Amino acid sequence: MQSTISNPVRTATPQNMSFYQKWILPRLVDVAMRNRAATRYRSLIVPKARGTVLEIGVGSGLNLPFYGTGVEHLYGLDPSEELLAMAGKKARAIAFPIDFLAHASEEIPLDDSSVDTVVMTWTLCSVADPAKALKELRRVIKSGGTLLFVEHGLAPESRVQAWQQRLNPLWSKLTGGCNLNRKMDQLIRTAGFDLAELKTEYAEGPRPLTYMYSGQARPRLGQRFDVHSPI
Repeated sequence: MQSTISNPVRTATPQNMSFYQKWILPRLVDVAMRNRAATRYRSLIVPKARGTVLEIGVGSGLNLPFYGTGVEHLYGLDPSEELLAMAGKKARAIAFPIDFLAHASEEIPLDDSSVDTVVMTWTLCSVADPAKALKELRRVIKSGGTLLFVEHGLAPESRVQAWQQRLNPLWSKLTGGCNLNRKMDQLIRTAGFDLAELKTEYAEGPRPLTYMYSGQARPRLGQRFDVHSPI
């Protein structure tokens, strides 16, 4: 069965986007995220996806080979049309239907309670408004659905945190908005999810860059949810 790939939903390209951000950075991201540690996390998290799946920050499609037979349909969302073009090439070898959506995570073009699984790998660090993006995820996921995530973020040790705060302004500029100092578990809980599984550890590499949060979360039952309300 061939993958069905829709034309990406077009979004306006920012007028101030530099040549580096538009053409160089997507390729650097694709190469950097092929490392051994990232591959190990993908192999542990992504195969758990089931049913109708939304992957936010699908990027160049590095997660695609790790999806299993339980996936019926995948929506791959990313604001970068350059990265989506790379993902489209990888998707030719995938057996289930795929629709790529060129949208930011803060405005997901899917109906309420329309997906069974959300996959989020190294995405929340670079989203401009992570609280709003997570509330959008909470809106589109079914009440019994699952959020699968791997993210890097704020470390527990004060000395490492101090370095994360020092490095973050320059790091964010060089990496297209990636942040080192977000406490991922707290963001997920505050958005209306309960953590069913959470593992935190340092991956390979410099500690300010590699404190990892991985696991599963589920929509909090009995909570009235309004995507427009503050959190």
